[in-house]
Amino acid sequence: MTARRTVDSVEETTTSPGATSTHDTAAPARAGYGTLLRTPGAWTFLAPAFIARLPYAMLSMGILLLVKETHGSYGTASTVAAVAAVAQALIGPQTGRLADRYGQAAVLVPTVVVHAASVGTLIALALGHAPAWSLFLAAAPAGASIPQIGAMVRARWVATFAAEGASASSAAKVSTAFAFESVTDEFTFVIGPILAAAIATSVSPSTGLVVEAALTFVGGLAFAAQRRTAPARVAPVAGARRVSALSSPGVRLLAGTFLGVGAVFGGMQVSVNAFADSVGQHGAAGTVYGIFAGGSMLAGVLYGVIAWRRAVQHRMIMSYGLLVLGCSTLWAMPNLVALSVAGLVCGLAIAPTLISGYTLVETLVEDGAKTEAFTWLTGAIGLGLATGSMAAGRLIDGHGASAGFVVPVAGAGLGLLALVSLRHLLVAPGAARRGGGVSTVVAGSDVGAGVSAGASAGVSAGVSSSERAGAPQLVGAAKG
Repeated sequence: MTARRTVDSVEETTTSPGATSTHDTAAPARAGYGTLLRTPGAWTFLAPAFIARLPYAMLSMGILLLVKETHGSYGTASTVAAVAAVAQALIGPQTGRLADRYGQAAVLVPTVVVHAASVGTLIALALGHAPAWSLFLAAAPAGASIPQIGAMVRARWVATFAAEGASASSAAKVSTAFAFESVTDEFTFVIGPILAAAIATSVSPSTGLVVEAALTFVGGLAFAAQRRTAPARVAPVAGARRVSALSSPGVRLLAGTFLGVGAVFGGMQVSVNAFADSVGQHGAAGTVYGIFAGGSMLAGVLYGVIAWRRAVQHRMIMSYGLLVLGCSTLWAMPNLVALSVAGLVCGLAIAPTLISGYTLVETLVEDGAKTEAFTWLTGAIGLGLATGSMAAGRLIDGHGASAGFVVPVAGAGLGLLALVSLRHLLVAPGAARRGGGVSTVVAGSDVGAGVSAGASAGVSAGVSSSERAGAPQLVGAAKG
């Protein structure tokens, strides 16, 4: 028997000897946010996760404001922030891999302790006007110890719905969960920079980082304590060689495109601050950046309530193209009002791009590497943020505030070029033909986000045989 199943439009044609062909088309499955949030146990990990994720958006802004205040240079400040982001990008996936193997709590507890100590050291050195190289040394462990909460939350969602069995309904829930997580990420990026800027201007720049470290510590420990909803750790198989998620060409492509998104974040953070300074309205920087992130949040909300028919690969290319178009106007804005409007338009493309990328990457790796795969994308954003903020800082120091806005369009443009030219790598290995002569084509929405509708074939994207039997394994961000 052969079958062609297109999940999302749920189109299925079956032929067998002596049987007639049938054709049935149903509407795409859709799950609302209300259904998602009523999932048993969801709020027990969502609430502490939000507390622990909020500081992710505060750290770069906090470092930028503190070092600019103590050392007087955007170039130095952006480089220190970049060192933290690079460390996060390189070490984050390794903590994700450890979480896959040893469990989330075993990784989170020591991570948040190291983070609090490292941020405290960085604050002391900055206030003591220590040389720049010492700030770089302190920033590295501060960034490396940022807890990968976003990836761990996504792991919990996917494992929860995988336990329900392979179906279009569970796939739709995973899709909505990814949209919800993107909205949550963007909400933290709305609140985080505003909170960091408000504390820095009303109290002191150092206090902003103290609050960041405290929230990370408290939220991280509270999240780690929710062991009931944590995915089961994946024990290594004796004699088996563990393969990194980064060995997948598709994962590497998505990581590369997320570098471009990170460059947009980094370039925007530094450039908005510098532009606000240049017009004498430093306190407005957090609001302008918040409007940019608010556009992304709005798009993420809308993305999650639409039952998409177009393939997720196509949607990512379209949203990434819109991102490049939106970023191309930033450098020409004459005032903060115009910059806020341009930033809003640019932000509208962020969440759809991130949701599509996280959806695709889950289909490209095996069980036991899901959290690692998500953290590679999150780390790529951090690395892009580091590169973007550093490049923007240098351009601003040499050519003025508006010059920094060249970085977002350059980074996004390179990412779009890679995505379009190598888009064939985004098809999951073996997706064209899996088990029992069944050909599965993920042509529609986000069924590849966790559980495909191919239950009759015993096939689900990213779900192992033990998960189909009801024993979920670990599968699994900022972003930020």
